Amino acid sequence: MQRLPRAHANCIEGLPIFGGLLGVAIIISKTDVTDPLASTLLGARIVQSIIHLVSTTQVAVSLRFTAFAVQMVIGAYWSWALLR
Repeated sequence: MQRLPRAHANCIEGLPIFGGLLGVAIIISKTDVTDPLASTLLGARIVQSIIHLVSTTQVAVSLRFTAFAVQMVIGAYWSWALLR
């Protein structure tokens, strides 16, 4: 239970970035850029949060970072694609 508030805060910290990108995509009518990877982003976010809650072992931390990296790559791609 001690890790739950931190996992929640972690989710809230990423919300402005990804929510902003999704908002921009909606405003400029380019949801075709974000739609294909939205479920992958959400899945990576859920996996990261679950791992955050379950374990702090080195393997878990590495897996959590991998899920985070997937989200960052998707965010970078969306940023690039929306600017084109």
